[in-house]
Amino acid sequence: MVQTISYAETGSFSGLLTDYIAQKPSLAPFYNRWPALENFAAQIEEKKAAYTPEARRRLVAALRDQYGLAPEPEPAIEESLLLLREPTTFTVTTGHQLNLLTGPLYFIYKIVSAIKLARQLKEAYPEYDFVPVYWMATEDHDFAEINHFSLFGKTYSWDAANPGGPVGRLPLDGFAEQLLSQLPPEVPAAFHKAYTESKNLAEATRKLADTLFGEFGLVTLDADRPGLKQALVPLLEKEISEHVSNAAVQATNAQLTAAGYKPQVYSRPINLFFITDEGKRERLEPDTSGADCVEVTIRNTARCHSQAELLALAKQHPEQFSPNVVLRPVYQEILLPNLVYIGGAAEVAYWFQLKEVFAAFGVPMPIVLPRNSAEYISRANAGKLKKLGLTWREIFKPLPELKKQVGAALGQEEISLKAQQQALAAAFQQVQDVAQRLDPTLVKTVAAEAQKAAAGLAGLEKRLSKAAETKHETAYTQLTALKEKLFPSGGLQERSENVLSILINNPEFIRDLLEAFEPLKLEFTVLEEE
Repeated sequence: MVQTISYAETGSFSGLLTDYIAQKPSLAPFYNRWPALENFAAQIEEKKAAYTPEARRRLVAALRDQYGLAPEPEPAIEESLLLLREPTTFTVTTGHQLNLLTGPLYFIYKIVSAIKLARQLKEAYPEYDFVPVYWMATEDHDFAEINHFSLFGKTYSWDAANPGGPVGRLPLDGFAEQLLSQLPPEVPAAFHKAYTESKNLAEATRKLADTLFGEFGLVTLDADRPGLKQALVPLLEKEISEHVSNAAVQATNAQLTAAGYKPQVYSRPINLFFITDEGKRERLEPDTSGADCVEVTIRNTARCHSQAELLALAKQHPEQFSPNVVLRPVYQEILLPNLVYIGGAAEVAYWFQLKEVFAAFGVPMPIVLPRNSAEYISRANAGKLKKLGLTWREIFKPLPELKKQVGAALGQEEISLKAQQQALAAAFQQVQDVAQRLDPTLVKTVAAEAQKAAAGLAGLEKRLSKAAETKHETAYTQLTALKEKLFPSGGLQERSENVLSILINNPEFIRDLLEAFEPLKLEFTVLEEE
């Protein structure tokens, strides 16, 4: 059974996201086009005018090199690669870090959203073709964010020697021993194979994505490639010589703040990293020391360069430069014939900081679409809900509220001594009035006694409530366990559970998601097993 509720009703999403979904006028200045099916016609025309045949040839050549000749990719991936050669083909893109074994469920939800939207666009615009793309964040260097995942309540981690460089380049030393060998035997062999037959984390992540989504034509892209970095040269030159991105972001941040929203990401004077000869990814920072360095230092190194030197480096070796969070989306849109970016709430927020950045570099900003979010209720958990007399919609309520509801259904008396507290306060007020007339020095004594009596009554209320709960302790224990299962640590399931927790028992889970998700509907999905 598939049901939907509003994002606002879940109580789990930011005000900016729910305001965007509600199409609040205050957010209109920060995005290009609203994600509605009819608005893709104009987006196609804008991208068609900006995306050159050279850019398309560069992309296809890099993808061919990435996938290699043997073994051949899935037939559906091969079809997507062939389609990308054509000027009438556009992409639907999502991106994510290289989380181990896919990490939290929202990794899966992002990609399924992209696949489903590509299908729907083909139905609406049959004269064009649309390829779903997963952009791997291979250049990210924050290994601590991705080196672990949770499955069935246990955390699995990989203690790799991380040099602080792009995580996609990490060799998989120790991965099989430290992590794969510890997994439950039910984990499909394909999850093991992706890592044991790969030379680094980027390749392993791509192979796992191909395994899970290749039959649906998903193309996975690693943009940390010299051939693709050639497309960055004009951007690098403009950023190094004019520092345009920071000025654009700061102006937008002021508008966002004035509209009541907090900027999501921090922009720097130069929004670029430099990949050193040792493989580290270090920030480029304008020199403020007044010492020997004329223009820019490479953080955590002794290197410094003049602007002219950096421009020469950018032209000769663009592969040594890496865009940060501000410029990565622009790099993506330069490389791809892309129409829409699908991301989570935090990503939507930071894309809203970038409209003027895109304008500054003369690159069309894509439509920004919140990914599908979902709650999966297994057959067993659906049965527990029914036994407790609750519906799928009610499980989103806070636990104390649910306890009251379940208690009422079980005939539990709701304990409240509010009326008695009010009567007690009134009685002590009368005593205090008498003290004020006869001996004002006793007023404080009366107040102290009133406070002591009120505290005693509050304590009695708690004890009586506890006694009432004890009568239905089994039901409350089941309710608490169910709430924790569906909302781990009080958060959404998708933010902590791994896809294997569902896929092992339901091999059709991804197909179920494809059928259930409606990306442009912009509602939270609940999948409940019958």
